[in-house]
Amino acid sequence: MEDNFEGPVQKRRRKKKLRVGRVIFLITTICFIGAGLYSYFEYNSGKSLAKGNVIDPGSFKGDAVDPKYTSVENYLLLGVDDDGSGRSRTDTMMILSWDKGAGKMRVISFMRDIYADIPGFKSYKLNTAYYLGKLQTTKDTITGMFGVPIHHYAIVDFANFESIVDIAFPDGVEIDVKKEMSEKIGVTLLPGKKQLNGKELLGYARFRADAEGDFGRVARQQEVIAAMKDEAMRPGMIANVPKLAGALSGFVNTDLTAKDEISRAISLLLKKGAEIETMTVPIKGSYSYENYSHAGSVIEVDLEKNKEAISKFLSMQLD
Repeated sequence: MEDNFEGPVQKRRRKKKLRVGRVIFLITTICFIGAGLYSYFEYNSGKSLAKGNVIDPGSFKGDAVDPKYTSVENYLLLGVDDDGSGRSRTDTMMILSWDKGAGKMRVISFMRDIYADIPGFKSYKLNTAYYLGKLQTTKDTITGMFGVPIHHYAIVDFANFESIVDIAFPDGVEIDVKKEMSEKIGVTLLPGKKQLNGKELLGYARFRADAEGDFGRVARQQEVIAAMKDEAMRPGMIANVPKLAGALSGFVNTDLTAKDEISRAISLLLKKGAEIETMTVPIKGSYSYENYSHAGSVIEVDLEKNKEAISKFLSMQLD
């Protein structure tokens, strides 16, 4: 009887299963690369739009972060206006204190007519510090008088502010205009809720031709910041961040790098629950009006009362 031998058995090829994990990884990688390319091109697109005035603020040396308050970053925010001579004064002087741990942003506005002890110069109005010694002198004046540590800065020329608003918020920023405004602001604003473009928003923030004077203007500047923050919370705004960061890199002078600008902007936008609290210096009951031949009409402030109020507002012990 013959043996029946079978030939070699062909092994079946196992079909490779497409693992779900690999698919997710692939999709995530593609999305990550796509987001990176989108951010890169949008950033450059925004930067190409920034053809505003060049600001030379001089040198800057910020304060070291206090080990007791490692989650707090204080930014000196300045809005400058060229008087036509090529030298600028600061019409807007604020400190934005961002407590990342508590998720809070606090804004301190300083009146420009505060009679200030300016290092290396005679005492003048606070807004003259930048005119005399640019950024570092302004920073040293505020820190020296009120003890607030300043870690970073950002300066914008008012001529560029309009463009920033129009790029960031093409549909405008909603403001409830309380009264008709037109004197010395270049636009006419009528009462009611309005979507203000860059030029209109700047005019609103700079108006002071009423009984409130500079105190009213400072309050409106704080209102504008809060309104812009609320506008930035709207759905879809996150997609505009790279383009805005590119524009800011050209329009705004800051010690932050482009990478820092984007990451901080995204962090702020993602913190939808972040609150903005405001205060104005000098506080009520802590100042008087004086007049000096070399400085004109000024505001004399009680430094101790205001330092105490700032310390309480920031929840920080000041030097």
